Amino acid sequence: MMVIGMRPVSRGLEWTTTNTETHPATVGDPAIRRRTWQRAAVAAALRSSSDFVSAQQLHARLSAAGERVGLATVYRSLQLMADEGDVDVVRNADGEATYRRCSEGHHHHLTCRDCGSTVEIDGAAAESWARQMAVAHGYSDVEHVFELFGRCDTCTRAQTTAQHITQS
Repeated sequence: MMVIGMRPVSRGLEWTTTNTETHPATVGDPAIRRRTWQRAAVAAALRSSSDFVSAQQLHARLSAAGERVGLATVYRSLQLMADEGDVDVVRNADGEATYRRCSEGHHHHLTCRDCGSTVEIDGAAAESWARQMAVAHGYSDVEHVFELFGRCDTCTRAQTTAQHITQS
């Protein structure tokens, strides 16, 4: 595979090509071979969002910014980042996969059903419960998915205010 890019030189930039099959810096490293400007654009767009976003939302943001990245490329890029552990994936209340760059280490998320606001939570009690259930039923090497959905304080207050207005 040939990778075309730019490198700095004394008077600006020049075009470069690298054969990733033979270049010493890339041999045996599939992650380096998979880097493309499209994936870099997807990663940058994801970094600019503090909340979980769907592939379609991210694609719309990229398009609005003038980036010509196809929706299928956005999906592939997000899946690759998820597989490599660079992003967390949470299914929203509608079952759609949403993505966000998160902190290091194992954690869980509490997501607002209304606005999508998300906080990272330590799930020590859930981890303990999962281990207990596995042992009680004779299972080993157990993995889990633990997602919490509710209504954040802001949305709860807005709903309460709206209810008071309609009742008046």
